[in-house]
Amino acid sequence: MMLRNETWMVALEALWANKIRAFLTTLGVIIGSACIVLVVTVALSGRRYVIAQIEGVGSNLVYARLDIDPNRPAMLQDELSLEDMNAAHTAIPGVVTVAGTRGMASSVIAGSVEHNVSLVGVTEGFQQIRNLLILRGRFLDTEDVDARSRVCLITSQLADLMFPLSDPIGHNLRVGELSFTVIGVFKERVETFGLSEIQDYTVLIPFPLMKYYLGDTSLEMLYVQASTPEGVIPTTHRLEALLASRHPTRAKYSVQNLSSILEAARRIALALTIVLVLIGFIALLVSGIGIMNIMLVTVQERTREIGIRKAIGARRSEILQQFLLEAFLISGFGSVVGILIAVAIPVIVQPLLPGNLRVPVPWQSVVLSFLVSCE
Repeated sequence: MMLRNETWMVALEALWANKIRAFLTTLGVIIGSACIVLVVTVALSGRRYVIAQIEGVGSNLVYARLDIDPNRPAMLQDELSLEDMNAAHTAIPGVVTVAGTRGMASSVIAGSVEHNVSLVGVTEGFQQIRNLLILRGRFLDTEDVDARSRVCLITSQLADLMFPLSDPIGHNLRVGELSFTVIGVFKERVETFGLSEIQDYTVLIPFPLMKYYLGDTSLEMLYVQASTPEGVIPTTHRLEALLASRHPTRAKYSVQNLSSILEAARRIALALTIVLVLIGFIALLVSGIGIMNIMLVTVQERTREIGIRKAIGARRSEILQQFLLEAFLISGFGSVVGILIAVAIPVIVQPLLPGNLRVPVPWQSVVLSFLVSCE
């Protein structure tokens, strides 16, 4: 015990005698270990954010639409229907929700200016399918759809345009030839930038009312939500088979899902994680080489001390333990400080980030950084 205490005292005294050199070496370890934690944190947080953005459009989503052949007009028997939607819900195992949409271009008048809007008839499950965020009011319910109530939901952009100084809920909105009572204001949970049926100026109405505008109740888009991510691919194949069995062979349908996009995002995120971790390891390797060089210089400068200690009976293993202890104190202390800094940075910047972005520090990166630094 006395020998161990003496080794610790000698190591601390040696580091204190060369404060500047020990500080600069420790600083390199601090930067390297902080880099490891931060790059892993950034990579994993970025991966989660990208995947969450894609899934925010609609998790476990399968969607189908009729492929239009410009050389052959589509017949009514080829169109998707409410019966197809109901059959998908009952005949395909693992389906949680189904929904259908049909859209058309229309217009509204704000003041004396006419504005183009996208009028979309939707079934009851559309909100759950597309993860729509209701800002005010409510979504369409079964009674609205069955009774063909003249009610609607509008996007927040359209609400600001049409009702800039008042709450739009309960007000009437004339779209084309019909007037609707506004029952809700919504927005997409994740922006699709007009690549879906939701545009900046969109009005959602009960699906049966689209017959008034278009003369039929065929679906433009059929949505099916699987219960698990693993069920998306089987549900896609089953929906293809179901539509093929219910329609003439001449009809061709595009049945797709978000799995390919999610898989591409995961591969990109994995590659980014590997690159960032390699950068962090390089920074830590540089600091480790710095420790090796400093310890080599230290041994060469202290050959007289080593000779005196050997002369008074110190064993080779004891001298080796002292120098290893000095290196451990530098790397261990530096790694702890670097980890604390890396953990504090996400906490400090969190209020500056978007509300739906979280930057949790994974414990694996902390352990990895400490072990690599101490080695």
